[in-house]
Amino acid sequence: MTGMPAASFTLSRRQWMVGVAGLTFAFVSRDAPAFAAVQASAAKGKALTPWVSIADDGTISIMAPATEMGQGSGTSLPLIVAEELDADWTKVLVVPAPVIEKIYGNPGFGGMMYTAGSNAVRSYYTPLRTFGAQVRRVLLDNVARRWCVLVAEVTTETSVVVHASSGRRIGYGDIAAFAETPQVAPEIKPGDLKPASQFRLIGRDVLRAELPNKVNGTATYSIDVQLPGMIYGAVLRSPVEGGTPQSFDETVIRKIAGVLDVVTLPYGVGVLASTPWAAFDGKAEAERSVKWNRTGKGWGFDSTKGMQAFAADARNLSVPVTNDWFKQGDAEASLKTAATVVEGEYRCDYAYHAQMEPLNATATVSPTGDSAEVWCGTQSQTMAIEAVAKTLGISRDKVKLNYTLLGGGFGRRGHRDEEFIVDAVLLSQHAKRPVKSMWTREDDVHNGRLRPITAHYLRAALDPSGKLVGWHQRIAGDRVTPYQDPVRYQMAKHKDFILMLGVELRSYDIANQYCGLIYRDTGVRTSSLRGIGFTANKFATEAFMDEIALKRGVDPIALRLELLKHTPRGQAVVRRVADMADWGKKREGRALGFAFIDYSDSLIGAVAEISLDRPTGRIKVHNFWCTIDCGRAVQPDNVTAQTESSIVYGLGMALTEMITVEDGAIQQSNFYDYEVMRMRDVPEMHIEVMSTDNPPTGAGQMATPVVAPAINNAFAALAGVRLRETPMTPERVKRALG
Repeated sequence: MTGMPAASFTLSRRQWMVGVAGLTFAFVSRDAPAFAAVQASAAKGKALTPWVSIADDGTISIMAPATEMGQGSGTSLPLIVAEELDADWTKVLVVPAPVIEKIYGNPGFGGMMYTAGSNAVRSYYTPLRTFGAQVRRVLLDNVARRWCVLVAEVTTETSVVVHASSGRRIGYGDIAAFAETPQVAPEIKPGDLKPASQFRLIGRDVLRAELPNKVNGTATYSIDVQLPGMIYGAVLRSPVEGGTPQSFDETVIRKIAGVLDVVTLPYGVGVLASTPWAAFDGKAEAERSVKWNRTGKGWGFDSTKGMQAFAADARNLSVPVTNDWFKQGDAEASLKTAATVVEGEYRCDYAYHAQMEPLNATATVSPTGDSAEVWCGTQSQTMAIEAVAKTLGISRDKVKLNYTLLGGGFGRRGHRDEEFIVDAVLLSQHAKRPVKSMWTREDDVHNGRLRPITAHYLRAALDPSGKLVGWHQRIAGDRVTPYQDPVRYQMAKHKDFILMLGVELRSYDIANQYCGLIYRDTGVRTSSLRGIGFTANKFATEAFMDEIALKRGVDPIALRLELLKHTPRGQAVVRRVADMADWGKKREGRALGFAFIDYSDSLIGAVAEISLDRPTGRIKVHNFWCTIDCGRAVQPDNVTAQTESSIVYGLGMALTEMITVEDGAIQQSNFYDYEVMRMRDVPEMHIEVMSTDNPPTGAGQMATPVVAPAINNAFAALAGVRLRETPMTPERVKRALG
């Protein structure tokens, strides 16, 4: 078992014929290619399918179709294949899959190779189990024929086929040497898959495939790529989307030692140099003299004033909604007949991804500009290739992609335009040699693509008994999907799902629900960000739920259990986290806050324990308890790790992380003024993965949205006043306290 190296994914004629002449059959849809070769330099042995190759020494190469950015999908997906194949995991070699969407594409993203939304395991789980079971069946069939026995008489142990009555055993490596592959893949019905009671790998923890190489320093990230004759590039981009360079002092830039050339780009100024530092110095000099054409919508926008306008629009019922996002029953009628109406307002500011690895890519474009090769870390192999092809005006098959490990994604490396890759491509096209384009942290912040600002106005209808019978919500929000991925926006019939996901209260027993969107386009660069729409939307809904509990005079957890009466799995996670936190026990100088979410069928309960330093306004989170039911947990320890990571990420957005925009430009520059969580800020975390016999759902970001409302509810319990905006900064706390 090894880490996941960079992999090159164009197929030569010889590699293709190796697959055809060897034992290859494609267990994919009828319209997919009949054969597909794995890359000979990466996988070992004979290709039994596009997913599995087996070598004479028993090494089993299994393709990993998801990009590995620290979330563990690069291990979990091959492990699912290995489970049904009965493979010896210690002999498995994980290989990044070639970019062949019809074979390796993510079913959850329409067949694109795209790793996002915590859906890799969820989407691939059943297909990968089927593929593994098919390979196992082929091995059994071949051994039965060779030994002249019925296939029902042979079975498998770890990487071995066994005939119990005769005592014969043969390893997978020996079988691959003589195996014949059928023209049609064996039929595998759901009942043919292993029962969970027989799992050896799924549900049991193994070492993540890429971790040893990360520890010993041999793991390849895009910044590690070195090519003969390579130079370096840095780009000064317009501070506002759509701006173009009007003028700058090129002569001063060219005088800097090491600067080789200066390039005017449609969106900024590029500097080519013999070292990264010379390129950065040239970019800094360009910034001192540049004047921008104020093209683009965002110039003049101020986020503080913009938030106030958003909130006023959400609250003003005479402002029409752009569309009815979600409607169930008749929420407006329930408000008119309610015995009690509860109202609440919440706001969420812009936030930055803050991934540890700033953006960079290396590209080499042919002298004629009719082909290109790229090395990068990307969440979407498909989008990366398409962006390069579109930039150069060439066909996709003329683009060779080498994708590497990512130092964090969180949605930042999954845009349709992949602009950081385009930087390298355009600079290489100009220089006619390989170029590594590198962003500094300041570049990464200034050109950040942000979680959008949103303002929420909520009303709840209670009947005479106090039962919650109606829920009405209006959200004013900055657009995301049409900017990040206009193709999927069109496919979604102009529904901004990245902005709005999470407003539906599907697990709660509320007969009448409505959410309307008031759509705004500020011109600011926006993006999905870990937890996507759920992070803002669940902050508003779960904090407001506690306001309802207070109005009714009931315990917040009791209210959730009442609303979850038709969701027993939800009740289970709520009861368990309450027990873990010893809910109801008084803490001197501290308070507990609770929140629950249903995130794409992953059920999460959380309790935060906080204290408050009133003179400074600082909230301190001491303990955070969390339960998660994400169905069958393929790797429970990794789910725990991802949940801890999600919580830390959520803490930053809840308490400290905020981007401000003035005249359309981001004002923050680095971690000194964009404050992510420090180790001293991280509470004790108590995580319990409640694995259930249900199909796997997501885990990579599911706990992030539950953090802010849990802290907010704890603050309200402790201080007696409620904060209504994230992040809950000391300044906002002091204002709330008066």
